[in-house]
Amino acid sequence: MTFIDFKKLLLDAELTIPKFTALIKVSEKNIQAYKKKEEVPNAIAVIAACFAKMNQENMDYKTLINDLELQKKEKKGAGFSSKKKEKR
Repeated sequence: MTFIDFKKLLLDAELTIPKFTALIKVSEKNIQAYKKKEEVPNAIAVIAACFAKMNQENMDYKTLINDLELQKKEKKGAGFSSKKKEKR
């Protein structure tokens, strides 16, 4: 799915990218990166399509997703270490 089609689905779901990423607990940076690629992964496309259809059918999908109590994953590693290197 193209990024443009993805954004249209978000409009149909009455979501912005920041609201979408907050709802599914993913980094907004990750979603915005798909703009450069001009394509979104299948899983993200399916989620957006389901949200759009559920909104069209007047289903309260936001409560349903919030009830899942999803957790945002924190990036680990690749930072400055707080531990000092031991002297030999």
